Amino acid sequence: MGTFVISKRQNGYYKYEFTSRKGKAIFISNDFELRFECEDDIEFLKKNVENIFFMKFKSKNGKMYFKIILNEKEIAVSRKYTTPFLLQKGIDEIIRTISKSEILDFTNQDFVFPSAEDVFGN
Repeated sequence: MGTFVISKRQNGYYKYEFTSRKGKAIFISNDFELRFECEDDIEFLKKNVENIFFMKFKSKNGKMYFKIILNEKEIAVSRKYTTPFLLQKGIDEIIRTISKSEILDFTNQDFVFPSAEDVFGN
């Protein structure tokens, strides 16, 4: 099952990624000024999965990607794929798992593990 991961960019804006069950990013959202906007966008996307339009593109270097369009608005951009089969596999993963995907929030950057200095000393 896929997972939404909310994080903060270096510019201070928030974004979310939809990752496959193997942890590989499938698509990355646009920027949001506030974290709750990410959550609202995710919930809207989950509830309206049947209305999503996948606009497919080919980059200059021959790799393929898609943009997620919902209500005539670009929601997110996928990672680059090397073959049409892999591109379709990413789209199928979204359609199949997005509505039941969980949300992980990494915006606090509170790390569970102690730093290397704390474990091994200086």
